[in-house]
Amino acid sequence: MSTLGSSGVEVSELSFGAAGIGNLFTALDDEQAYAAVDAAWAGGIRYFDTAPHYGIGLSERRLGAILRDRPRAEYTVSTKVGRLLEPTDAGGDDLADGFAVPATHRRVWDFSADGVRRSLDASLERLGLDRVDAVYLHDPDDHAEQAFREGYPALEKLRSEGVIGAIGAGMNRTEMLTRFVRETDVDVVLCAGRYTLLDHRALTDLLPAAHERGTSVVIGGAFNSGLLADPRPGATYNYATAPAELLDRALRLKDIAERHGTSLRAAALAFPAAHPAVVSVLVGARSAHEVRDCVERFAAPVPAAFWRELRDAHLLPEDAPVPVQEPS
Repeated sequence: MSTLGSSGVEVSELSFGAAGIGNLFTALDDEQAYAAVDAAWAGGIRYFDTAPHYGIGLSERRLGAILRDRPRAEYTVSTKVGRLLEPTDAGGDDLADGFAVPATHRRVWDFSADGVRRSLDASLERLGLDRVDAVYLHDPDDHAEQAFREGYPALEKLRSEGVIGAIGAGMNRTEMLTRFVRETDVDVVLCAGRYTLLDHRALTDLLPAAHERGTSVVIGGAFNSGLLADPRPGATYNYATAPAELLDRALRLKDIAERHGTSLRAAALAFPAAHPAVVSVLVGARSAHEVRDCVERFAAPVPAAFWRELRDAHLLPEDAPVPVQEPS
């Protein structure tokens, strides 16, 4: 277990991202969703991340229901603010926003102080919990001014009041996350898809800044939405069909991994975890089978020779930390 900054909030090194149980892209029934969370618990995962955005509240409701009978002191839950859910009778589904659920609500961007508190109150109700441990400003890409001027101070106040333990921001733009690290007192940032075997851009500014400031980093999207889990024609990279160049690169990584007696999935999970600023790798598994596979792969050692070959082939930056120290 590691802590988020100096907050004292503990997280497991492997964590569960709950977008999948919010019916990301395809529907799951309650039994399948609950089985995924149960498998995570059985595998030692104790940090669970959700958001109102995921299935317009479905992820929070399901996660809260399955965790409710667990000892509250034994797990950490984070959710996010920035999108309020307002009822609508427009009908249809939510697939335009990526979730296979009825469009019972619409999302309204709101990073105001009032919006932050309203969002958190609604999340607690959906989760059925009296507190969450950490809260992120969610995807403030196009709302930077309000997020920094109103949203962040609101979270800081809630932290000072003891309502939440750790605060941060979560998105896939490293530039703005680096700004949060340098200009605010966030405990943690959640960086999605920007520190993987295929995308190293967080290594340039975000991770060094976080390490220097003592800010924790949670890495999401270690498989880049699928390509690094199963590279094949039609595989997705950051939720779109992977370009041929990236598919070829992923297949090359897979071949190297298998020649060294490991798997691409194991290497993809091990790589971000090796950076000293990273406290947890968040996996968006949607089934018990996927969860168990991630737990098994995360625990599997990846040979030092694999990392050396990646560097020799210029597939990995020279300054990227790796899990196994190379011989001097």
